[in-house]
Amino acid sequence: MAINEKLSDRVRKSMEGQTDVEEKKMFGGLCFMVNGKMCICIRQDEIMCRIDPESIESILSKKKARQMIHNGHLMKGFVFVKEEDIKTKKEIEYWIQLSLEYNKKSPPAKKKTKKTSLKIPFKKKKI
Repeated sequence: MAINEKLSDRVRKSMEGQTDVEEKKMFGGLCFMVNGKMCICIRQDEIMCRIDPESIESILSKKKARQMIHNGHLMKGFVFVKEEDIKTKKEIEYWIQLSLEYNKKSPPAKKKTKKTSLKIPFKKKKI
């Protein structure tokens, strides 16, 4: 799946000046991590925004977006917005701002612990 470079550049430009931003390829797209937490992802012709789960219903009643469903489960706090619904700078910045506001108060990302394995040297027997 190719990354939508035009949409990625628009998000990148809108996030200029934001500190601690890292871009990571994941979920078949490009994610913008802020403070080590997923904030916005670009997938083909849409962005996925992580916003406050408490305000999703009121936002969805006013804006064109859909909640994320993963493996049949509704993902609280994640919405998809189609590129055609964020044509203007004002529209894309609305979603980026919502994501950045929630990023400040969202819980820290869980660190995955690496599993270590004990390697036991194997000696070949001479026959």
